[in-house]
Amino acid sequence: MQISAGKLWSMRRLADERGFFKMTAVDQRPGVEALVRQRRGAGARLFEDVGQAKRVLIETLSPWSSAMLLDPGYAYPRAALQADPRKGLLLTYEQWDCEETPGGRKTFAYRDWSVEKIKRLGADGVKLMLWWRPDASKDVKLHQRALVEQVGRDCRRHDIAFLLEPLLYPPGSAEGASRYEEDAGKRPEMVLDTAREFRAERYGIDIFKMESPIAANSVPDPDAAESAACQRWFDELGRTLDRPWVMLSAGAGMEPFRRIAAHAFRAGASGYLAGRAIWWPSFEAAFPDWESMRAGVLRDGVPYARMLHELLERTGTPWSACRAFAQGIELADASADFYARYPAA
Repeated sequence: MQISAGKLWSMRRLADERGFFKMTAVDQRPGVEALVRQRRGAGARLFEDVGQAKRVLIETLSPWSSAMLLDPGYAYPRAALQADPRKGLLLTYEQWDCEETPGGRKTFAYRDWSVEKIKRLGADGVKLMLWWRPDASKDVKLHQRALVEQVGRDCRRHDIAFLLEPLLYPPGSAEGASRYEEDAGKRPEMVLDTAREFRAERYGIDIFKMESPIAANSVPDPDAAESAACQRWFDELGRTLDRPWVMLSAGAGMEPFRRIAAHAFRAGASGYLAGRAIWWPSFEAAFPDWESMRAGVLRDGVPYARMLHELLERTGTPWSACRAFAQGIELADASADFYARYPAA
């Protein structure tokens, strides 16, 4: 399969030298903001405190990550110098707040933010979190599809990797602006239908960031006798996606996410993009004591990330070995006149 020069470089930058995605998310907003307000009270200074918390996380976890996912509201402006330039960089495209309608949620970009700006500041990828339900109303799904197609076009134009994170949400919920929690009532078929929807070429997705098809707290240990039925759903997700895919933690605790990741890696996932499963306990316990927070991440979060790495390297699939690249990877326009054939933005 041919891949453009910019996207090839993006994928290689986001992965480690073996082709595994060990990506840490530090773009969480509502939950972090809520805890800061709770601890600081009326005197909370969100930009300073949320930004400093993310600075500590970036400093501490960058050495153990193949890439970091940062938001442009707090993390990047407060911690650009703490992000390791030897590692990949993903930037968040969407604002968290959404439009709640009777037919479902509509996602929007940050105001005055774009793929072009993300590319210009030197990032390696664009992350779009998309509220999605296969049973949402027609007008909501038209809006959501159009947004994904637009970001896909812009990523092709600026030749940068596009990572899509579709998230199911409880129907009738008005919690879009609060800390995300998994829809415990979701059906595995809904996750698979979502994967089938966005694997279409018109969307231009390079990496899928998928949630577990089974509610996190219901996923058994992968070595337990009763795990076979659960594994079949993960395997079906792997068969549905021919492009590289990673697992998101979706707020799951450390042990539930370990189980999810183990099933996903066995099903062909190329890694993870997780945040709260790695660092939330240390943040929640220590804020606003920055040194205690750092010590907690080093004591608990880093060993947990290393455990995920060992699991991934033992059973996961490098991104370059996914089905889309089964016949090998070829640089598009790789001819003597590459410089002329490579398209301008």
